[in-house]
Amino acid sequence: MSRKGKVLVAMSGGIDSTVTALMLHNEGYEVVGITMKTWDYAASGGSKKETGCCNLDSFNDARMAAVQHGFPHYILDIRDEFGSFVVENFVNEYIAGRTPNPCVLCNTHIKWRALLKRADALGCDFIATGHYASVYQHENGRYVVTKGVDETKDQSYVLWGLQQDLLSRTLLPLGGYRKTQIRQMALDFGYPELAKKSESYEICFVPDNDYRGFLKRKIEGLEDRVNGGHFVDKDGKILGQHKGYPFYTIGQRKGLDITFGKPVYVTAIDPDTNTVILGDEEDLEKEQMNVTGINWIKYPGLDVEKDVITKIRYKDKGTYSTIIPEENGVSVRFYEKAKGIAPGQSAVFYEGDDVIGGGIIQRELKIQ
Repeated sequence: MSRKGKVLVAMSGGIDSTVTALMLHNEGYEVVGITMKTWDYAASGGSKKETGCCNLDSFNDARMAAVQHGFPHYILDIRDEFGSFVVENFVNEYIAGRTPNPCVLCNTHIKWRALLKRADALGCDFIATGHYASVYQHENGRYVVTKGVDETKDQSYVLWGLQQDLLSRTLLPLGGYRKTQIRQMALDFGYPELAKKSESYEICFVPDNDYRGFLKRKIEGLEDRVNGGHFVDKDGKILGQHKGYPFYTIGQRKGLDITFGKPVYVTAIDPDTNTVILGDEEDLEKEQMNVTGINWIKYPGLDVEKDVITKIRYKDKGTYSTIIPEENGVSVRFYEKAKGIAPGQSAVFYEGDDVIGGGIIQRELKIQ
């Protein structure tokens, strides 16, 4: 038995998770590798070759690294759970006129819970992943997600939904390193091909990166509900006909197939009236928003107003704001207007580098 404890490491076969496992192994942890099969690509009806983390090559890469370094490796099939929860939510959110973030939902409700359940079955003290973020215990006793040192790779945004029982047993060793250092570690461990391996930014169950095609296949039979609607301006004036409101996102400018002699953007989507609202870039700027489904991390809750930095998307640099507690969540007031607020996306609140908490953006749609 290792004096540092036993850790179950999620291994996708990519560079980050592999280096995570080997790093912990070298540090003296008793490592057990596990690769999660989340999605059967053939079920998506995509036209391109299977890529990403759920293909046989990735499974073999993860298993080979484990075998070469003398620790066990397992494959965990969570396709049924993943499909019935993450994929259905993805489709339903678009039908509701919102823009979902499936990675947050998967981390929060599927992967971490599945890891912890298997960790308990295998007698593991910890679970670990290759995310670029860190976890530490605050002086108030709570476990806190904090940003990774590599700002270009920081993934704290997608971890806001993790609850305390998960964070208390989570190790995120890459948070203290830059991507260039991890690539060098892969070389040092003897994996030059892994160090050169390209990264995928696609949604894992839409590996051809064509979410509109995926939606079309999934909403078959709902065409009458989503097709044949109108583009309108903020005053309700009809501007043209769209191809189906689920196929548009807030802030979209390209692919509208409508011209006005100037750039126009999707500023809102109203599924009840089957309309997509278009406007100027400044129409995307908002002073406030509502956020529900809050998971508090650094503090047990919020009963007073608090100044924070709020991120409204993964690559958002963040905006200074005040969060105000409400009955079903918080109201967020920005010091400078935020652009492209999309209902369904995550809002994550930071105090310095620490994640205070996060939730799902809600915004009442009003067409004058």
